[in-house]
Amino acid sequence: MSGDGPEDDPRSPLDPLLDTPRREGLTGTAPADRYKPVADPELVTTPPDGRPMELQPAWRTDFPVDWPQDHYVERRDFMKFMILTSLAFAVGQAWIAAMSWLRRRRDRHPELRIARIDEVPVGGAIEFAYPEPHDACVLVRPREDLLIAYSQRCTHLSCAVRPQVDRGVFHCPCHEGRFDMETGRPLAGPPRRALSRIVLANRGGAIYAVGVEERTI
Repeated sequence: MSGDGPEDDPRSPLDPLLDTPRREGLTGTAPADRYKPVADPELVTTPPDGRPMELQPAWRTDFPVDWPQDHYVERRDFMKFMILTSLAFAVGQAWIAAMSWLRRRRDRHPELRIARIDEVPVGGAIEFAYPEPHDACVLVRPREDLLIAYSQRCTHLSCAVRPQVDRGVFHCPCHEGRFDMETGRPLAGPPRRALSRIVLANRGGAIYAVGVEERTI
């Protein structure tokens, strides 16, 4: 269905007449192009001023993008943006999950048998290394029912702290820093952060180091 009549102009008002040539059989308000092939949106050209293409200035031949084409491009660009945004979001979530898995794997500490409970006298202490051979730690038993362990590295300048069980403190001889024995929190001197606590577990009467609890305050 093609021709040069006004019924072929997409901007023409709808023809309600039933006896107009080439509209026989259509309903009164059906547009004449109802059964025409659907035009590719990218090929639809509607000049902004509405005039026919032959009356448009010559520069429009060099820059043929009109409003329908422009809007079509905007929708296509929007879909591209949404797809790329969704892809970036999915990649970001996968990266976060991978980093969390690696962090959990890195933070997993081995188990280390330190001593049997009856080998640690009340008021006594045992030094050991955990989780690496160069990480000096100390296990103390200030009371019959209390076993605690900390890293010996002072949180000021990493000097080795010494337990003073009778005073209930860890003492850093480098700058006279002191830490509470039961909590590991600083009491005096330049240290501002608590000692790293070694997580202990009782397995059949033996004390095991099973983790390190880093503390920032």
